[in-house]
Amino acid sequence: MHLFKNSLVLLISALSLASIPAQSHVVLQDGAAAANSSYRATFRVGHGCDAESTTGIRVTIPAGFNGAQPMPKSGWTARTVIGTLPVPYESHGKKYTEGVLEISWTANSAENALPHAYYDEFVLRGTTPAKPGPLWFKVVQSCAKGSNDWVEVPASGTSTKGLKMPAALLEVLDVQAAGGHAH
Repeated sequence: MHLFKNSLVLLISALSLASIPAQSHVVLQDGAAAANSSYRATFRVGHGCDAESTTGIRVTIPAGFNGAQPMPKSGWTARTVIGTLPVPYESHGKKYTEGVLEISWTANSAENALPHAYYDEFVLRGTTPAKPGPLWFKVVQSCAKGSNDWVEVPASGTSTKGLKMPAALLEVLDVQAAGGHAH
């Protein structure tokens, strides 16, 4: 079992590295996670919009990613949009029909904005779907002037080849046999 878990960690690491294109996009630090488990989504922002500072990040929570919560960020205001979930879920014996649909962070002032030449991370957490497969987080990066809409998803599969503005990909893996449910 120990060898299987070590192999699983290597597989997840390899998938994570393979899913991170050049730092020109908004990407997830860890590009793979076990199905039906707690996941810390760290969105890496590697540049602004056409040399402009980043003033906001808005993440659309994909269907099946439940219980999303933003991590506060100094100098930024975090907000959530609550609404009817496309797929209700049950947790700890309670059925949820509403939940977080979107999380955003907005710089409190121009001094708090992320300069174009700098890199930073925006973090949220939640629970991955029970069903393995690709999960796409659409991210809109607002800047002092304009925006980068990282929202393109391939028609099928997980290749972002040919997409100019790909959404951030999380590969949800069926690894329950590796040791159970993380919560």
